[in-house]
Formats: sequence, structure tokens, C-alpha cells
Amino acid sequence: MRRILFLFSCAVAVIILMSGCAASRLDADFGTSYKLMKINQVMNPNAEKNLEPVYGIEGTVAEIVMDNYKAGFKEKAPAANYIFSVGDVGAGQ
Repeated sequence: MRRILFLFSCAVAVIILMSGCAASRLDADFGTSYKLMKINQVMNPNAEKNLEPVYGIEGTVAEIVMDNYKAGFKEKAPAANYIFSVGDVGAGQ
């Protein structure tokens, strides 16, 4: 019985220790933006000479979006109101 308990506890310990060895999504994507930038520069080294404007979101729309984004940080969320009760005795009211 002791041997089975010892082997079971060792197996659980190994499983717990090995669960920390799995690569996370962050580790898998680490350095991707740098690699893509490097590849794009190798593919088109004369890209700096292209003075055409980059088309995307309009400036006025981007300004409105950024103003709304910044205003979201100024508004404080109301504090949570917790009520703990044990039997007929209440605390935190």
C-alpha cells in the first residue's frame, strides 16, 4: 500500500512539474514582429524612397476614436458594494 501511494505521489509530482514546461503562446510568438520587419526590409530595401502616403483611417476619425479611448480612463467605475452576512448578523452594510 505504501509503495502504491509513493508511486502515485511521484506520478502526480512529475505531472505537476512537467505542466510548467509547456511553451506558452507568448513564447511561441516572441520575436515575430522583429522577424517580419527584417524580412520586409530584405524584400524591399528601397521602401524608404517611396514617398506615397499610406492610406488607412482618416485623421478626424482617428482623433475621435483616441478621444473616446482617453475619456474612458477619466470615468471612474463605482466602487463595488459587498455585503457579507452570517445568519442574522450582517457586516459591511
